[in-house]
Amino acid sequence: MSGIQEVDVVMAGAGGGAYPAAFRLARAGMTVLMADIKGVMSGNCLAEGCVPSKTVREVAHHRLRQGRFGGYGLPGTLGVDYGKVVAHKDNVQRLRYDQHKVELSAEPKIRLVKGRVRFLDAHTVAVDGERGEDRYRARFILVASGSDIVVPPLPGAEFCLTSRDLFALSPTLTSLPASLGIIGGGYIGLETASMLGALGSRVTLFEQGARVLTGMDGKMVGELVSLLDPSIEILTEVHVREVRKSSGGYDILFVHGEPGEIKTRTFERVMVAAGRRPVIPEGLSALGIEVAKKGIVADPAMRTTLPHVYAAGDVNGITPLFHAAVRQSLVAAHNILGGEASCDYFDPGAVPTTVFTLPEAAYVGLVPETARKRGIPFLSGRYDFAEDSRAQILGETGGGITLLFEPGSLRLLGGTIVGVDAGNLIGEIGLALAGGLTARDLATYADQHPMAAEGIGRAARSLF
Repeated sequence: MSGIQEVDVVMAGAGGGAYPAAFRLARAGMTVLMADIKGVMSGNCLAEGCVPSKTVREVAHHRLRQGRFGGYGLPGTLGVDYGKVVAHKDNVQRLRYDQHKVELSAEPKIRLVKGRVRFLDAHTVAVDGERGEDRYRARFILVASGSDIVVPPLPGAEFCLTSRDLFALSPTLTSLPASLGIIGGGYIGLETASMLGALGSRVTLFEQGARVLTGMDGKMVGELVSLLDPSIEILTEVHVREVRKSSGGYDILFVHGEPGEIKTRTFERVMVAAGRRPVIPEGLSALGIEVAKKGIVADPAMRTTLPHVYAAGDVNGITPLFHAAVRQSLVAAHNILGGEASCDYFDPGAVPTTVFTLPEAAYVGLVPETARKRGIPFLSGRYDFAEDSRAQILGETGGGITLLFEPGSLRLLGGTIVGVDAGNLIGEIGLALAGGLTARDLATYADQHPMAAEGIGRAARSLF
């Protein structure tokens, strides 16, 4: 251990909640120390989340479409060499890691070290790395330590795969299982079921609640589930008791239906998808920084209860998505540069969320279920993809676009999309929401034909 090193800003983490701020602050002349347990600039999105999983998803989507178009004289359904799918995923990850490395090397005021951050006092941290401990003192601290996989206290959990086993660089799972049992019906479980099912696995999903995607708009979820591949078996109101290794693979013991009657299903592999939890650096709570169940409490300026300590990304639990983390990171940077007076604020209401199943579902802002619970009046505009030229071209005519508007002003309040290109379209709706646009604004915009985006204007025009 050397003496205490002085920097302007210390960042716990080097992912989406950290590095956008690091570059913004460095370009303003500040010295920045980023410490991350992975030792690379990038968060869980690239390490084991959105980028690798969506790489696999795109291959699965191509296979579905190839099978559909095979009936028109095109080549038959694509075979799947899952090892090659994994190799492609790994190549994408390596490409992006290399890009980040080049970007980092070009900024001399940013230093990245490998290690875990531990708070010593309000301005001093220790970084515990492979060669011991180093200490740093900073005027400002940004906590962006992200989140980690939740493994529930389930007997036999050690036999289960997690999303890390599927999507990390050089993952554990390199061959497609003939059958897969997934415990957990959140977005990770449902997305994995959808993509591996499309690649050829026989998938059964076990959800403890009354429906999958608990917490999302019920009507949107119902529409999505009705469009999923019916070969994916979804069991709800299930209590999984245990996972056992057996001669046939792995047994899931569960209660479903008759109280107390334990049933057994056997799968080649079992995956647990029970969500993620914030990673709170050691010593932080002792400083009086408030930590709630969802994570570190941060205000819209990303400040914690200690004004010089900020929290951005999954660690604060506000909107645990990579693109939200990037925006929060920049908010923190702007307010660090602004001094005592905050000059930038994060708006979670305009951040889009997409469930990357096959097909997709996405939403932003106010959704019908929440509006009704809060007693917020709204007018609804709708466009069904059954009418859409692009959806017809692709043979994916289920679902549609629903937009919510404020009565009187017709200001956009939010929207949901189920079906073709939902993940792309929701950004346009989110931008309109953030900009305070109205139904008239959307209705008069000449969006491109023949693309599904023109359905946004069509949904708005349904009010007139």
